[in-house]
This record gives sequence, structure tokens and C-alpha cells, in this order.
Amino acid sequence: MTAFFSYVAVRLNVVQNVWAGSWTRACAAHKAGPTTYALEFMAQHIGIVACSAEGAALCYRTICLEGAELLGRHNHPEVSLHTHPLAEYMKYIDQGDWTGVAELMMSSAEKLARAGADFLICPDNTIHQAFDLVAHRSPRPWLHIAEEVAKESKRCHFKRLGVLGTRYLMEGPVYPEKLKAAGLEHRIPDENERSRLNQIIFNELVYAQFLPRSLAYFTEVIRMLKDNGCDAVVLGCTEIPLLVTPDSSPLPVLDSTRLLARAALRKAVG
Repeated sequence: MTAFFSYVAVRLNVVQNVWAGSWTRACAAHKAGPTTYALEFMAQHIGIVACSAEGAALCYRTICLEGAELLGRHNHPEVSLHTHPLAEYMKYIDQGDWTGVAELMMSSAEKLARAGADFLICPDNTIHQAFDLVAHRSPRPWLHIAEEVAKESKRCHFKRLGVLGTRYLMEGPVYPEKLKAAGLEHRIPDENERSRLNQIIFNELVYAQFLPRSLAYFTEVIRMLKDNGCDAVVLGCTEIPLLVTPDSSPLPVLDSTRLLARAALRKAVG
């Protein structure tokens, strides 16, 4: 009797998928069985509003690779990505024009909504400074990268976080606001350190250059944050995890890129 009802459920799901216009997926789902297909059928379409290529690629890759743990071999939610050139973003960021940044984000959001995305993520910490100018008028809901980092920090019982990223991020309101709301303290490097980290990010990391001397500098800064009482470090630029790994860091790392990707996976299949 159980087998009969499972068969009926699969047949109904196949009909639904064919009605949606995807005969190939329906046939694959029928062969895969009811459990695999049910998860695939329920998964939401993730839209990635990208800014810098390396961080966005890491986020996308994480969704695709770790999606298989939830949906089965070679499977992941549908993903679409759109990005304007980083140069367009930097034109506004360098001027402190967060309204201009917001318009670029909205442009991507609208394109992704038309492509069928159910919700949006942005694997770029810095441009979250424009988040509040976008979210309330966006065609789709968003996850916030700093909120996901704060949630993980609370889950791990961290108390004081060191925050690394671009100069704009370290000196801006994105993490102070979200961490304070979660009851968490934070520290940032000093002015000279912030300047050097910013140079490494924009001159090397966004171009996929991951140099030993730069890793040594990041490690030194993290060690100083540890000496300042921090019990974890936020890798608050989505390229930093490509340079600094959990094994190389003197503190536990909060990898904002992968934390956002995993939150998107949970939402997509939840």
C-alpha cells in the first residue's frame, strides 16, 4: 500500500512539472523517486546580486557544491546571477554615493526577478551599506549577509568579533548595527592596518591574486585582534576566505561568503 501511494505521488508530481513546461526535469524526477523529486520541486530559485567576481563566484560555487548534501547527487536549487561591472560600483562608492550603489543593486534585482528568482542575496559586504535603500522597494525579498554572520556568531557563543574587509566596510555601519542588535561587540584594525588591508583587497584579491606576503599580513592583523580580546574574526570581504582559511587564522573565522550561501540554501529548500 505504501509503495502504491508513493507511486501515485510521483505520478502527480510529474504531471505538475510537465504542466510547468519541463518534460526533461519531470522524466528525471520520475526516475529519481519521490523523495529526491519532492525536494527539487520545492526548492526556490536563488538570485545573486553580484558586485566583485571572485566573491560572487565563491558564493555561487558553494551553493552548487553544498546543494548536493540537501538535494542529492549533482543537485542544487536553480541559481541566477547578475552583476554590473565593479568599476560602476566603485564610481559611486568612492564618492560616498550610496543611492547610486542602491540603483545598481535594484537594476540587478529587477533583472533577477524577471529571470524567476524567488529571493535575493548579495555576496558583497561593502555594498550592504545601501541595503536599506533597496530592500523596501525590491521586487523580491533579500537575505542580509551581516545578519547571517551575527546568527552564526550567536550560535557559536562568540562575544567580541574582529571585523575585516574593505576600508568602507570596516569604517561603515553595516556590521556595527547588526552586531549591536545581536548583543555582540566588535573591533576593527587601526587606520594604517585598514588602509593596507584595503589595498590588498582591491589590488590583489579581486583579481584572484592570493600572495603569501598578504596572507602573512592578514594573519598578523588577526593576531592583534585576538590580543585585543576578540574571540573570532569576520572575513567581511567575500574574497578574503580565498586567502585566509580556518587553518591559517589565529582566530576562528566567520566566513561571510559561505555563511550567506548556506543560508540561501536553507531558505531555498526550507
